[in-house]
Amino acid sequence: MLQFRSLLAGCAWLLLVISAGRADDSTAQGWIELIDGPALDAWQSERSGWTIVGDAKQDAKQPRRLVTQPGEGVLVSDGDGVNFHTKQPFKDVQLECEFMIPERSNAGVKLNGLYEIQIRDTAAMKELTGDMCGGVYPRAKLGPPYAHIDEGIAPSENAAKSAGEWQTLTLTFYSPRFDAAGKKVTNARFENVVLNGKQVHEQVDLKHPTGAAWNLEPEVAEGGLMLQGDHGPVAFRKIRVKELGGKR
Repeated sequence: MLQFRSLLAGCAWLLLVISAGRADDSTAQGWIELIDGPALDAWQSERSGWTIVGDAKQDAKQPRRLVTQPGEGVLVSDGDGVNFHTKQPFKDVQLECEFMIPERSNAGVKLNGLYEIQIRDTAAMKELTGDMCGGVYPRAKLGPPYAHIDEGIAPSENAAKSAGEWQTLTLTFYSPRFDAAGKKVTNARFENVVLNGKQVHEQVDLKHPTGAAWNLEPEVAEGGLMLQGDHGPVAFRKIRVKELGGKR
């Protein structure tokens, strides 16, 4: 029995060493981990509706909801949360994240807080639209009623997985450029967007912000990453960014 306990302790220690090594390697490669322990130090203090948990999954009895387990490593919005912003502004970045939504849920990832890649339960959709998972979200007016005023930019294919499955999103984003007088001289751009291993966008020029932001908020040379938390439940178990140096 003593030998068995010693073996378990040794395995646990080895896992900790491996995890620490991976984290150190990630940092050495320039990645900024945005879910790092329970404190959420990378994010602004207004976090109503968001919690850190150990795991999340779709509720089997109420499939439009998520159920969670205590712990660390997964960031969850209950669907009525605020839009969650990083403290640090970013300019040109690579982003990697893993997310999961329940049935009929809707969320999004916004670069500079302005340019949204849609997260939505659309695995069964046949028509490709900017409002589906992986799309560049359409411009909109607040109303009432809230309404799209263009089609956004549809992904090249429907790469979404079913609700309740963990999904991956990676992208490269370049912020707009401005001259000394503050006039925009180069549009923002999604260099590429990959959803669940399939490239769904390449060199997408962004003439204006998405959603209602196009008419409400000015474009900026750098801005925080924003996670949409007020349209439906969503879980993230990895979010990290790498800042890109040099010219576009």
